[in-house]
Amino acid sequence: MGLLFLVLLLSLSCVLGLPFYNGFYYSHGPHGRTLSDGYGEGLFNGVKLVVETTEEPLFSHRGATVTLPCHYHYEPALASPRHVRVKWWRLSENGSPEQDVLVAIGPRHRSFGDYQGRVQLQQDTQQEVSLELRDLRLEDSGRYRCEVIDGLEDESGLVELELRGVVFPYQSREGRYQLNFHEAQQACREQDAVVASFEQLFRAWEEGLDWCNAGWLQDASVQYPIALPRQPCGGLGLAPGVRSYGQRHRRLHRYDVFCFAAALKGWVYYLEHPEKLTLLEAREACREDGAQIATVGQLFAAWKFRGLDRCDAGWLADGSARYPIVHPRPNCGPPEPGVRTFGFPDPQARYGVYCYRQRQR
Repeated sequence: MGLLFLVLLLSLSCVLGLPFYNGFYYSHGPHGRTLSDGYGEGLFNGVKLVVETTEEPLFSHRGATVTLPCHYHYEPALASPRHVRVKWWRLSENGSPEQDVLVAIGPRHRSFGDYQGRVQLQQDTQQEVSLELRDLRLEDSGRYRCEVIDGLEDESGLVELELRGVVFPYQSREGRYQLNFHEAQQACREQDAVVASFEQLFRAWEEGLDWCNAGWLQDASVQYPIALPRQPCGGLGLAPGVRSYGQRHRRLHRYDVFCFAAALKGWVYYLEHPEKLTLLEAREACREDGAQIATVGQLFAAWKFRGLDRCDAGWLADGSARYPIVHPRPNCGPPEPGVRTFGFPDPQARYGVYCYRQRQR
């Protein structure tokens, strides 16, 4: 009789969809799944797992170490600590795949991909599972999810990480609209930068970026920012904003590109030299000075974040000649701050040179 009762009880639990009882009872309340202690809290007096992260974006710079905060607790509090599983991953964004960052069960941790050797859990306080991320890279910018798993219960929170940087338009030496999407990615990489996201371009437009040539963005859309409407740039009838051509074929269509360069780990400087230099001589002069010829991205970052202001055109690594102006003045270009360009002169032409020196660790 007792055996028959047990069989009926197990069958009833399956029909009703009740989970296997393991000391905790998982119920579906009005706010999602809640965790109840079968020994003390009662069947419907559930204990809720809560994960807390910061609501404000975190801002940092390339090469830095940053902590993405994440804490969890139970409501009401439990009398004794419980073992949980923790997972951090970077969300899919702008066409890039989702990336696992770190998983941890107790003292055991495992990191993945490009994050190996750069991440660890920070557990300075009880129920803290923050992520410490070292040697930040341009690609680390994005949204990260912290998930805490207790048995069948899991809750998570988001942390947004942004690298301080500057968006700049870039054009091939062959001229306007010569880059397909893959070539645009390579062009930005060569300038110590990455293809900008829409969010980065939009923020740059809010800060005054105005550029009439359309360029690739990270999601393979083609857009351009207009602060001052004019006839050749969408017409006078359109309000200021970021104009969009929508998604374009990554291989067949050709445009310019908007690149994003992060704040520098070293510094850019104009090399004081007794005479003007050809491009080849400029490269060698930087090497002799213990540096290397600067990229376009490095010059923009130095202008934006270090206040580099020099009214002398200088060679850069891509064979262009440019100069940065923070304080506009006569004989130094337009009345707005910016990085002026002379395009891609003949390599035998003579200019100064901007060098980049890495900061010593």
